[in-house]
Amino acid sequence: MTAFLRLLAYARVHRGLIAGAGVAMVFYGAASAAVAWLIKPIVDEVLPAQERLGFVVVTLLVAYLAKGIGAYFSSYLMDDIGQRVVLQLRSDLFRHLLNQSAAFFAGRTTGQLLSRISNDVGQVQRAVAETVGDFARESLALVGYAGLLFYYDAKLALVCMTAAPLIVYPLVRLGKRVRTVTRWSQEALEYMSHVAAEAFSGHRIVKAFGAEAREAARFDVAARGLYRSNMKVTRVLAVLPPFMEFLGGVAIAGALTYGTREIASGRLTAGEFTLFVAALLLMYGPIKKLSRVNANLQQAMAAAERIFELLDVHTEVTQAADAAPLPSFHDRIVFHDVAFAYNDGEGRHALRGVSFTVQAGQMVAIVGRSGAGKSTLVNLLPRFYDVTGGAISIDGRDVRALTLASLRAQIGIVTQETMLFDDTVAHNIAFGVPEASAAQIEAAACAAHAHEFIVQLPQGYQTTIGERGQRLSGGQRQRLAIARALLKNSPLLILDEATSALDSESERLVQEALSTLLQNRTSFVIAHRLSTVRRADVIIVLEHGRVVELGRHDDLLARPDGAYARLHQLELVDDGSLGGPSTASGAAAEGERP
Repeated sequence: MTAFLRLLAYARVHRGLIAGAGVAMVFYGAASAAVAWLIKPIVDEVLPAQERLGFVVVTLLVAYLAKGIGAYFSSYLMDDIGQRVVLQLRSDLFRHLLNQSAAFFAGRTTGQLLSRISNDVGQVQRAVAETVGDFARESLALVGYAGLLFYYDAKLALVCMTAAPLIVYPLVRLGKRVRTVTRWSQEALEYMSHVAAEAFSGHRIVKAFGAEAREAARFDVAARGLYRSNMKVTRVLAVLPPFMEFLGGVAIAGALTYGTREIASGRLTAGEFTLFVAALLLMYGPIKKLSRVNANLQQAMAAAERIFELLDVHTEVTQAADAAPLPSFHDRIVFHDVAFAYNDGEGRHALRGVSFTVQAGQMVAIVGRSGAGKSTLVNLLPRFYDVTGGAISIDGRDVRALTLASLRAQIGIVTQETMLFDDTVAHNIAFGVPEASAAQIEAAACAAHAHEFIVQLPQGYQTTIGERGQRLSGGQRQRLAIARALLKNSPLLILDEATSALDSESERLVQEALSTLLQNRTSFVIAHRLSTVRRADVIIVLEHGRVVELGRHDDLLARPDGAYARLHQLELVDDGSLGGPSTASGAAAEGERP
């Protein structure tokens, strides 16, 4: 009931359309009753004596015209209301999901979220546009037919409606069952969407490992699960029509038994009795539709509940009511006793007691083994997550006291997994500065060493690069990401393993682009290769979420038993720079790195 009331709140703003649809439905109901009313004069006057033929013909045509007009406008307006409700609901849901924290997305799949936005919202649209419209329109038609029955013979009308109370209980029971099995069906569809999205996004890995058959089999399992769930819904819904037909037969049998005696006694004319039977038969269509209204509403409520479950989730990083904008960064960033624990039910700490200060213009390198907490640490600065202990301040202001827009406007990010959009090169570079001119976009591309390959693309800067930029190489995608950060021109920069998984030539070009990007900026650089952070002003070494060492490259290497020295030794071994004939070539490679 709560979900239903919340849906009504979305529809309530369209009062004018609802009123117009209501008027059209009244026309439809009145015209339907008029068609049934004309049966009596046809049987009693027109057919036996050819009386009032013109009147009946004209009235019949007008009634059918009014019925058609009422049906058209009520359907059109109700569909308009449904589409408007869905437009707002889908927009609200998308905005709400987009504003959730990184932890929210880590715990849910893309397929699941897309299923809620598309399939569940679509189910609600059908309920608002079709089900509610059918309920109101057919109810008014039934009122008109019932009015005729009671007007001519109240006793016969009561006899015909003796079966009506028998409808209520099974409809309620079936409605509950429909909601349950519909939820199973929607969950099955959600899982199937997830399997398909995962296979499509990872199509290269699927092909590389020859796993097409395995993924197809996995999809078949999900599709069969959806099939079974849908058949359960169908099985429940298929009970209603034969049940309603049986009850209609009971009503007509009662009418025939009673009406025959009434005609024989002269209390009822043949025309009136024919009107009764015809009205009963005409009532079957609306009753059949109404019998499915509850089932359809239950299906919509199951979808609405799933939508509102997400709308009621609030994991987003909240902005304080008195949050102030951050002036242009100019002094220092301080991490004071910072702690962070993931809200995953286990309470595991990713960071504990992290403290250090970064002066404006410094390059800070963060190194450590996988799982040490490097990415988590830099994700706290733009508040993708909030600290669970301690504080982070910029120029003496706690980041939690700043507006999110002003904080993130001063931070540029380049990550290992470059996220580009299925749009043109120009729009991807200008993603953070949509008002940028073509000259500014080209200047950023030149600085990022991307202009050379861009002009060789089929349409140059207007070339569409595909989903996630899949039509470009890894190095090209990375240089576009650097151009995007250059154009944003933020004073703070986060580089999260921006050169990993690149070939030597691509890495050289990306490193040159990064050198341009790092100039006159305060930067946080995460890198597995220690040679890429040798020029850092400060190197922070993390182990198990704690700072174990802090200093410059040469100073840290001077501690042979230190954590940084051990990491450096391991890298030399991995590169072949220690031992045997590989030493010279490894040293040369080391020296070539920037």
